[in-house]
Amino acid sequence: NKMKAVAQVTFDQEFVVHDIKVIEGRNGLFIAMPRKEKNGTFKDIVHPINQPTRDKIANAILKAYDEAEDPEPVSETPAE
Repeated sequence: NKMKAVAQVTFDQEFVVHDIKVIEGRNGLFIAMPRKEKNGTFKDIVHPINQPTRDKIANAILKAYDEAEDPEPVSETPAE
């Protein structure tokens, strides 16, 4: 699965953005903020309007992702 995590960011305790995805791409991890439309396409409903702001948000999310404990792998055991 290419999606590694889902994040939420709160700005100044006044504005929150939910469902920011951490995605594994060809060149490493990146963030995406899409919403799936009824027709199956994806559209960003919120996004930074300049690269420095995008970098600031991405760096904060990816740092938190890196610092989070790796979850234990879940092995599925067939019911007996």
